[in-house]
Amino acid sequence: MSSLRFDVAPTPLEYFAALVADDAHFSQIEAAVAVAQDDHPSLDVQGVLADIDGLAANLKQRIAADTAPLPRLRYLNRYFFQELGFAGNVNDYYEPENSYLHRVLATRRGIPITLALIYIEIAQQIGLEARGVSFPGHFLVKIRMPQGEVLIDPFNGRSLSRDDLEERIAPYRRRHGLPADAELPLGLFLQSASSRAVLARLLRNLKEIHRSAEDWPRLHSVMQRLVLLLPDDWDERRDRGLVRAELGDADGAVQDLSAYLEHCPGADDARAIDERIGELRAAGRPQLH
Repeated sequence: MSSLRFDVAPTPLEYFAALVADDAHFSQIEAAVAVAQDDHPSLDVQGVLADIDGLAANLKQRIAADTAPLPRLRYLNRYFFQELGFAGNVNDYYEPENSYLHRVLATRRGIPITLALIYIEIAQQIGLEARGVSFPGHFLVKIRMPQGEVLIDPFNGRSLSRDDLEERIAPYRRRHGLPADAELPLGLFLQSASSRAVLARLLRNLKEIHRSAEDWPRLHSVMQRLVLLLPDDWDERRDRGLVRAELGDADGAVQDLSAYLEHCPGADDARAIDERIGELRAAGRPQLH
């Protein structure tokens, strides 16, 4: 449950801002659940967290206190993927609801990152050391065991070998012109992701969905959260400015785009952004008669 306290009920954006204000008190699962409040403003975030706690408690009571980590992991995988039936939504992968944890809980279908978030929370509550991994193209879960680390694909529950991981990373290396394993080890791609990085990846999934659909109001809502989450990421500030321009908010757009140029004067798109600012300012001036 959240430790946040408000004198009056916060807006969904104020609530999210408080959740991600500092890393020391960053609740990854609570912030992830709260993302859905843009589309579901009446969502009971604490109720969703209680539902996840209930799933974890149900499994925890079946496991003896002295059970070793590897059997615990086997219990978890059987419970999560077989008994509860969580799996990837292969039929409607790009549906925005796959990014909302309360819907993933209800349907038992999601995308790798939302499945991973629920899996990680349950894993931690039964005494496993589990973290998310922002692996290129497909979010993974890493479980630390006494004998080494186990990488789990949350989409299907499969444990991934080194060969599996190398095969998955090969197209990414080729696409970006990255060197072979000897020069850029696989382990660099398997670092644990911070809670802030996990939330950024979740929001950027939604960002891409709404941008592809040219759904500017919903994209703006996502951009508001990304700017709060990553206040020093000036690319996100630029992108919010461009969305504000699409929505007719010339003043807000100019403010964001100007901040981008101020902090990134040497950016490749600096000239284009400067021209866009000029257009927005010109459009905002009253016509003389």
